[in-house]
Amino acid sequence: MADIPPEVMEANIAAGDEIAVMGVKVLHEHATQPSPTARTIRKGGLVTDGPFLETKEVIAGFFVVEAKDLDQAVAVGRLLPIMDGAVEVRPLQ
Repeated sequence: MADIPPEVMEANIAAGDEIAVMGVKVLHEHATQPSPTARTIRKGGLVTDGPFLETKEVIAGFFVVEAKDLDQAVAVGRLLPIMDGAVEVRPLQ
């Protein structure tokens, strides 16, 4: 946590507040659907189909949310501060 700049921590808290206002539930422990169903959100908000993160990137954390559809899940992902890398959004089985 010490390596995370304070402004990123503040943005993360603000994102959590916005997610709550959207009425999206944060869940836990679900299997994901196959990789081709994923959406990747890059820094700057660009959304691409598929799980195309670079192999040198690692998962730093994850959210499992209950959204009405994939578009709402992508909207949640866009709220999350991205220091490096991207956010990947996948539907659950």
